Amino acid sequence: QVHLVESGGGLVQPGGSLTLSCAVSGFTLDYYAIGWFRRAPGKEREGVSCFSISDGKTSYAESVKGRFTISRDNAKNTVYLQMNNLKPEDTAVYYCAADSCLYPNYWGQGTRVTVSS
Repeated sequence: QVHLVESGGGLVQPGGSLTLSCAVSGFTLDYYAIGWFRRAPGKEREGVSCFSISDGKTSYAESVKGRFTISRDNAKNTVYLQMNNLKPEDTAVYYCAADSCLYPNYWGQGTRVTVSS
């Protein structure tokens, strides 16, 4: 059974940093696309960053390029999202999702990030 468990969210001031973690069980990271999505209050869910299996590349939403970095530790079966220079518009619930960068079938429960002074 596949489980994705996010952690690391919280309250941070504008310009601050957070690192989100997603612990994966039930499959091996090497063989599946995996990434981060977010849903801001009153907005549609959007893709933030993803590891693609089909071309081996990572992708980022334009709004986070240069500020966020996705990484993974295959030995720990964990994916991370390093978020720097956070802005109030980054406030959202962040979800880890797997098996597709466009239409994932597996989702975590989400972790809330609030950027506010």
